[in-house]
Amino acid sequence: MTSASDAPDRGFRLSQLIYDTRYRSLTIQVITLIVVMGAAGWLVDNTIQNLRVLGKDFNFGFLDNRAGYDIAQHLIPYTNDNTHARAMLVGLLNTIWVSLLGCATATVIGIFVGVLRLSKNWLVARLMTVYVETFRNVPVLLWILVAMAVLTEITPAPNAYKVNPATGEANASMILDSIALTNRYTAIPAVSFERSLGVIDTALAPVSLNVLAIVLVLAGAIWVNRRLLAHASAVQDATGARPVTWWKSLLLLLGPLALLLAALGFQLHGPTLKGFNFTGGTNVSNAFVALWAGLSLYTGAFIAEIVRAGILAISKGQTEAAFALGLRPGKTMRLVILPQALRVIVPPLISQFLNLTKNSSLAIAVGYMDLRGTLGGITLNQTGRELEAILLMMLIYLAISLVISGVMNLYNHKVRLKER
Repeated sequence: MTSASDAPDRGFRLSQLIYDTRYRSLTIQVITLIVVMGAAGWLVDNTIQNLRVLGKDFNFGFLDNRAGYDIAQHLIPYTNDNTHARAMLVGLLNTIWVSLLGCATATVIGIFVGVLRLSKNWLVARLMTVYVETFRNVPVLLWILVAMAVLTEITPAPNAYKVNPATGEANASMILDSIALTNRYTAIPAVSFERSLGVIDTALAPVSLNVLAIVLVLAGAIWVNRRLLAHASAVQDATGARPVTWWKSLLLLLGPLALLLAALGFQLHGPTLKGFNFTGGTNVSNAFVALWAGLSLYTGAFIAEIVRAGILAISKGQTEAAFALGLRPGKTMRLVILPQALRVIVPPLISQFLNLTKNSSLAIAVGYMDLRGTLGGITLNQTGRELEAILLMMLIYLAISLVISGVMNLYNHKVRLKER
C-alpha cells in the first residue's frame, strides 16, 4: 500500500546543485576552487609572458654562480668565492641565530616585567609601565637604530682600553675584565678545549664533536631529570608527600656537564688588546648586538603585557589558597599562578615569536647580513633575479614561521589544562 505522503523519486536534476542543500555547499566549493585556480593560472601565465618580453626566464641556476661579496659575520665557513646558495645559507643561519636569541631574551624580559607590573611597590610598577608603554609605542626599526647609535657613538674606540704608561690606567675599563664594548664591535671571551674531540667535515659546515658531545650529555641529563620528577609526582599522588628533588635535579643537570667540560679541558680566553684591536676572544659586530637588543626590548614589552593578562586571568582564590597553605609570594607565583596562566599566555606568545622572526629582516638597516641582506639584497641586485629571489625568500620565511608555530603549538598542547 502506497502512502500519500511519499514523494515520487524523479532522479537527480541539475537544479539540485543550487537549490538542494545536500549539494549546494559542494557546488560553491567547486566553483570557488575553479575561480582560484583560474586566477592563479592567469597570474603565472602573465608573469611568464612578461618575463619573455624582458628576455628573462624563470630558473634558480643563479644560486650556483659565484657570490663575489663578503659577509662579516658568519656561523659557517664562507668566502666571496662561494656560491650564492652558500651566501643564502649563511644569511639564513644568521637570521635563525638572532631570532632564537631574541625570542629567548624577549621571553625573559617579558616575564620579568610582566610580573613586576603587578608589584605592590608603586615605584617599581610605574617604572615597568613606563618601559612597556615607551617601547611598544615606538616602531621597532627606530629602537634598532637607537641601539646602533648608542653602540657606535657612546662606546669608546678599542684603543681607549690601552693602558697609558704615564698614569698606568686606561681611558676605558672592561666589564668583569672579560667584555669590552667598543664603537666597532663587542669583544667577548672565546671558548677552547685542551683535549678536543675533533671536527667532522660535512658538505654544509664542519661539525664540532665537542659541541655534539655537550648537546648529547645535556639531552640525556634532561631526560633523566624528567624521569626523576615524574617519579616524584607518582610518589606524591600515592602518599601525599613529595620527595625533595631540587638537589638531585641540580646534580643531574650540572654534574655530567661539568665532568664532560673538565674532561675536554674547557677554557675561556678573554680578549686582549694588541695594537688597535682586541685579539684572543670573539669580536661580535655591533650590528648584531643592536639588532638583538632592539628586537628583544621591543618584543619583550608586548610579552610583558601578555604575561600580565595571563596572571590577571587566574582567580584570586588561587593565590589566597596558596597563601593559606603557607606558600610565600615567590613560590606562589612560580608554582601556582604561572603554570595556570600558561594556557592564556602561550597562544599570543606564538604570535610575538613570529613577529620577532619576521622583524629580523630589518637587519639591513644596521648592516647585519641576514637572509634579507644576502638573498634579498646583494644576490638579488647582482643577478637580477628579482622574482626568484623574492619567492625563495618568502618560502623560507614561511617555513620558519610554520616550524615555530608547530613547536609552540605542541608545547601549548602539553601545558594546557586537562579535565579529569
